[in-house]
Amino acid sequence: MGTNQNNLSSKEANPLANLDEWEDDLLRRYPEPDSIATAKTTEEYRNYDEPARDTVKEFYRINHTYQTYEFVKGKRDNYLKFDKKEMPIWDAFQFLNQLVDDSDPDTDLDQFQHLLQTSEAIRRDGHPDWMVLVGLMHDMGKVLCLFDEPQWAVVGDTFPVGCAFSDKIVYPEFFKNNPDYSNPEYQTQYGIYKKGCGLRNVTMSWGHDEYVYQMLKDYIPEGGLYMLRYHSFYSWHREGQYEYLLDDKDREMLKWVQLFNPYDLYSKNPVPPDWNQLKPYYEDLVAKYLPATLKF
Repeated sequence: MGTNQNNLSSKEANPLANLDEWEDDLLRRYPEPDSIATAKTTEEYRNYDEPARDTVKEFYRINHTYQTYEFVKGKRDNYLKFDKKEMPIWDAFQFLNQLVDDSDPDTDLDQFQHLLQTSEAIRRDGHPDWMVLVGLMHDMGKVLCLFDEPQWAVVGDTFPVGCAFSDKIVYPEFFKNNPDYSNPEYQTQYGIYKKGCGLRNVTMSWGHDEYVYQMLKDYIPEGGLYMLRYHSFYSWHREGQYEYLLDDKDREMLKWVQLFNPYDLYSKNPVPPDWNQLKPYYEDLVAKYLPATLKF
């Protein structure tokens, strides 16, 4: 791949105690009003005894070092064939639940219940049913960890590759270790792209956003697809970067990504959803939009 990421030890490739430590950092960077966090105030979320963890910084050091344009192309070629596994959708949630980790301080709920809380918060606020479905499905791409992908190739803020890195991406100083940083073709403002080319023509760093978008792109309305594909692109939807790559469609769709973001970050609640009560609604919702099985 042109870099030596395959030589990383398991601990180096996976510095976070669990995937939610990335979200811990997001909550510190982007505090929100309390309109969605109904169980406790936003200040109470991620209340670890110790201060901000060095593991997050180490995670981004590795992420920014190895997320090269060549690396992303290789992952797209490998995973976007969707030839690894095929499961009924409800079995896929059980597969995702293997990512449960006891060190999350917010809740002991499994991954499916986290997603259900997101979707229920969206439904409670009266948004379209396809957005409720996005809430339910948006982290399905994290199953990449179960295919032995390192954490830094599954979660983390996403960003364009093949052009200059924005200094508004978290820990931008670590990009100096990325081989693309020394490639003149990739370090102009537009890089390999053209002004106003549109995000659909831009290659993003690899992770669960792109993977789940590609998995569901034929089934969900366009606003929902933007939510899936760009919900971790914080330097765009929170920092206002990369305007020069956007087209009018991106500007129109930004409102949907920004609408979704607070539900993604602040919908956790220690009270488990009553699945027996909710099951008929979600079975009908999934059947309305999605095929019976998902390919991974």
